[in-house]
Amino acid sequence: MTGILNGKTALVTGGGNGIGRAAAMAMAREGARVAVADYEAEAGGATVALINQSGGQAISLSGDVTDSARVKAMIDAAVAAYGRLDCAFNNAGIAPHQVDAAGMFTSDWSEESFDRMIAVNLKSVWLCLKYEIPAMQAQGGGAIVNTASIAGLVGLKNATAYVAAKHGVIGLTKTAAMEYADVGIRVNAVCPGFIRTRMTAKTLEAREDQIAGRTPLGRVGRPEEIAEMVVWLCSDRASYVTGAAYAVDGGWTAT
Repeated sequence: MTGILNGKTALVTGGGNGIGRAAAMAMAREGARVAVADYEAEAGGATVALINQSGGQAISLSGDVTDSARVKAMIDAAVAAYGRLDCAFNNAGIAPHQVDAAGMFTSDWSEESFDRMIAVNLKSVWLCLKYEIPAMQAQGGGAIVNTASIAGLVGLKNATAYVAAKHGVIGLTKTAAMEYADVGIRVNAVCPGFIRTRMTAKTLEAREDQIAGRTPLGRVGRPEEIAEMVVWLCSDRASYVTGAAYAVDGGWTAT
């Protein structure tokens, strides 16, 4: 029995940890050849090793997703390695505490923190789209998934630029989906809720019980649960799905 991505090639940014690693491994499990990109080259390499050890096929790429030339080089390298790019998961991102803005309200954010958050969480998605789309267009189509967040669907206190960036990701997703539907490129977004990853560790340490209590399913999520949605959106089973933003949040945004 073949997987639902059998014969496809995929690129995952932020693939060294958390949701990115889970998605890369799930794509490989479903038959894709995967290019794993991460700013932390060692982490990306570790994901590649896990995939190859389990019988999949993966290569490691590195680069700053906020740098246009490096993003182009990353996508060119993926195409050079595999001959084409069928699927892309634009997942790299950071949290407020990684820009020294943890716990801050809107007027307390520094300009430097705001700019860095927008660069990593929004501009990088646009840069990836900028170079992924021509590669897919040249071959007759493809599927792209962008990581947004429940913070792209609702407001969250203490997360000003994060919320702004993730709302922007959904806007980019919808616009690109409209623009490139006629050339066979589908573009969707996944909106994770509170997921147990390295990026959310400090938040969960402080208030996991509160978050779980606010979530209808009564717990935080696992990276693998987001990965399953990403794989489906990249597969031909989602052939009539584009321009959508899927909440995978245990019901958090439903309350």
